[in-house]
Amino acid sequence: MTPITDLDVLLRQLSPRLDPERYAYAALPSSQPLGALTPIAIFEESEGRSVIAPLTRLKDQGIEPVFICRRITLDVNSALQAVGLTAAVSQALAEAGVSANIVAALHHDHVFVPEERADDALCVLKKLSDRGRA
Repeated sequence: MTPITDLDVLLRQLSPRLDPERYAYAALPSSQPLGALTPIAIFEESEGRSVIAPLTRLKDQGIEPVFICRRITLDVNSALQAVGLTAAVSQALAEAGVSANIVAALHHDHVFVPEERADDALCVLKKLSDRGRA
């Protein structure tokens, strides 16, 4: 399927889906082997390695979670060069008072929100998509 760049189409086809898993951000020294952690995202920063991993895996490895969250996947096949999707999602969530950390992957965008606001965030994103259909 061809990735979509048109913002109107992206919003109409947003299809937000809440992952039942609990995730967390955590910090690791760059030299620390990942072992059985198998994070879903890794980013090397000058201060060390930032990871996003299932909360249970972090706890099993004795790694302190920094931000416990839930993941909402936007099932629309968004192109990496699409303009405005991140802004529209961020603005809608900000207006509802929900913090969002958005990670763009090759096929989809993933929105990490505080776990206690996950249902609110999902509702906001469904409404955003419905407005795109109107």
